[in-house]
Amino acid sequence: MRAIGIESGGDRPRLFDVDRPDPAPGEVLVRTLRVGVDGTDHEVITGDHGGFPAGEERLVLGHEAVGVVVDPTTTDFERGDVVAPMVRRPPPGGTNAYFERAEPDMAPPSACVERGIDGAHGFMSEYFTSPAPFLIPVPEVHAAWGFLAEPISVLEKALDLARTSRSSFTWEPETALVLGNGPLGLLAVALLAPEMDVYCLGRRDRPDPTIDLLESLDATYVDARETPVGSVPAAYDPADLVVEATGAPRHAVESVDALAPNGVAALLGLPGSQELTVDAGRFHEDLVLHNKAIVGSVNAGPTHFHAAVDRLDALPAWFFDRYVTDLVSVDRFEAAFGPDTTIKAAVEFDTV
Repeated sequence: MRAIGIESGGDRPRLFDVDRPDPAPGEVLVRTLRVGVDGTDHEVITGDHGGFPAGEERLVLGHEAVGVVVDPTTTDFERGDVVAPMVRRPPPGGTNAYFERAEPDMAPPSACVERGIDGAHGFMSEYFTSPAPFLIPVPEVHAAWGFLAEPISVLEKALDLARTSRSSFTWEPETALVLGNGPLGLLAVALLAPEMDVYCLGRRDRPDPTIDLLESLDATYVDARETPVGSVPAAYDPADLVVEATGAPRHAVESVDALAPNGVAALLGLPGSQELTVDAGRFHEDLVLHNKAIVGSVNAGPTHFHAAVDRLDALPAWFFDRYVTDLVSVDRFEAAFGPDTTIKAAVEFDTV
């Protein structure tokens, strides 16, 4: 069967011919429909993040996927069920407390592998297998866009952590600032805009499809070159919630300046190394005197995946076609990884 991945020493994805997997009892064989491409995939390709399965020189890419059950073996799934796979799995050698508690997203990197990212093959192939507990049912009506359950789940977890950090008092956020108008930032805008006033900060010139999309969601675009993060409260409004989706290290610090009293910043980006000069005393004082908080979040657990599938119902029907701008066949997979992707790319292995 066809699979898309990288080889040790390579600098771009390739199309491989690999054996179709056979499911063991308790596993499910899934026919892949679509697999999304995001920034993490590009970091894996360049060697800046992740790694190969132990003892192997290849890694099948893909962690945002949706597919159809072909062989449910001994599980409760049925042939034809639509499913989205979770990403994290126990490391070689067996399970651990994080997985026993159904909290894989809280495991440190040493206590898990991530399919398509670090230590385990992903889902960017015509078929894949998975133990049943790591598959999330998706209504058939959402089969075309079920691969978005994974990135939405990441946001659902971040919002869950943000709310939990404010749970000791009455917190009713009215304003949100999303840092970054890339694919994850735009999803954050789509989730938050029905609930509060949303500002989205980016560095793009008009006309631009990402700006058009976020404005169609009734959000306000903020040009970071004119209004940096710390200036947003004076130019617009202080934010009760900041969602950082850029990976820029300075935003971890600057997001606190953008917060209203009692606000919380959720950091999602994975930064590279960068040294900053910070007034640590003022930073510390602002957090304490104004009851502000910062939470870091990565991956997502079962609860967040189920919430993400439910969220597919709540998003406007028009959103998906405008958000997934580059849907390409396996034969043209290179286009999904190219520099000309408009907003969000995905590889289609089979029709829904």
